Amino acid sequence: MLSAILFDLDGTLADTAADLCGALNELCLSYQRPTHPLAAVRPYVSQGARGLIRIGFGLEPGAPYYEELRQEFMDRYEARQSRDSVLFDGIPAVLATLDARQVPWGIVTNKLTRFTHPVLEQLGIAGRARCVISGDTCERPKPFPDPLLAAAHVLELPPEQLAYLGDDERDMVAAEAAGMAGIVARWGYLAPSARPVEDWPALAHVAHPDALLSTLLPLLTVHP
Repeated sequence: MLSAILFDLDGTLADTAADLCGALNELCLSYQRPTHPLAAVRPYVSQGARGLIRIGFGLEPGAPYYEELRQEFMDRYEARQSRDSVLFDGIPAVLATLDARQVPWGIVTNKLTRFTHPVLEQLGIAGRARCVISGDTCERPKPFPDPLLAAAHVLELPPEQLAYLGDDERDMVAAEAAGMAGIVARWGYLAPSARPVEDWPALAHVAHPDALLSTLLPLLTVHP
């Protein structure tokens, strides 16, 4: 049985792809490189700057000029990060139901703190999450379990009483390593990975936020 729910941010709670794609295209234009349509960028958004710089410049971490491009990309994203980002359809109703039933929920993201909190403010949910763990809260981000275990510590709950929803393989790997129930948000970005999404270590797959409550509520111990 579950006592609380944790969510990934980009691609699970919020559709942030337009702002991230916009920042990437601004960076590409500044170096006279071709821009990229949102549909082509969208699957890689959950990989953060690493995935986006790969698309725009064909570079991996450790390559010459990679770090300079990464810093410039983050500065450009920070300047526009709340312009077009929105909660996915159905997510407001899910959060409202969890709040009404007094089910604690939190956010665990690899997004850096400098980006996380302004986005949550713009989305109108900053004060509602019981915990917010960002990519620089712990020494090791996902796919390591450290951020999820930090969230469990803040919530004062054992990891086995938490579920973690995410749209990337590393989310499910982190959940498994933390001893939490992983749930794949199939409405998210689902970045290409070595394993098909069906083979990710997960308790369940949910196609749309509208179907999320029917999956979660029977597993919750809190039913006011």
